[in-house]
Amino acid sequence: MATSSSPTSLIFEQPVAAKRNKKSRSSSKAGVAKTGFSLANFTRRTKTVWSVFLGAMTIVTGLLFLRDSNPNSGFLLTSVDVVGAAVPQDSVFHIAKPLDRNRWSGIVIHHLGEPAGDAESVTRLHQKGNIKGLGYHFLIGNGNGLGDGVVHVGYRWNEQLPGAHVGGQAGDKHNRQSIGICLIGNGDRRGFTDRQFAQLTSLVQRLQRELDIPAGNVHLHRELVSQTSSPGKFFPAARLREHLLD
Repeated sequence: MATSSSPTSLIFEQPVAAKRNKKSRSSSKAGVAKTGFSLANFTRRTKTVWSVFLGAMTIVTGLLFLRDSNPNSGFLLTSVDVVGAAVPQDSVFHIAKPLDRNRWSGIVIHHLGEPAGDAESVTRLHQKGNIKGLGYHFLIGNGNGLGDGVVHVGYRWNEQLPGAHVGGQAGDKHNRQSIGICLIGNGDRRGFTDRQFAQLTSLVQRLQRELDIPAGNVHLHRELVSQTSSPGKFFPAARLREHLLD
């Protein structure tokens, strides 16, 4: 009896399942009609969302690329480490590109010739003179624009690129081989701040020590170009010489 009833029950269950499936499909169609939802619509919406997302990411990535490759970029140092200090990473040499020890053989010290300035204003000034970005490797502020004693590390030093800070016949050699440091201010009108000078001497010493630059290769701009008085008549040249490393 059990063996004869099993096929009979299967015969009757198949049409019932088919009716349920038909009812289920008709209910789904009715639901689509009421809600407007369908797999095709869902797929279109998904594609639209992903397209918008990928477009936004492309824009953001492009902006980041422009920022990272910006020739006006750099970073600030509020204090240059004293020579001999035990520091795990010298901030002056914590830069984007490996230090090009074979390039740098000298240092040239300038003044801006203006009472105030910062990286942005000096960059604009240089761009007006057809220089790409900031021509100096370092700026040292006097509190008018760039903070007093604050060192701006220019993109040319960060990326180990030649400078654009010496003109005339000496320009080609010193722009390629010398590190340009500019003091914000006009040394023909007044002296520089104590903190500016302290940061300058510390920075010069660190560069000398790391790159084996002799004192004789640390120049004032006016020593290379006769048409300028930079870094100005009030710049304490003799005092600087006392701080240079032999």
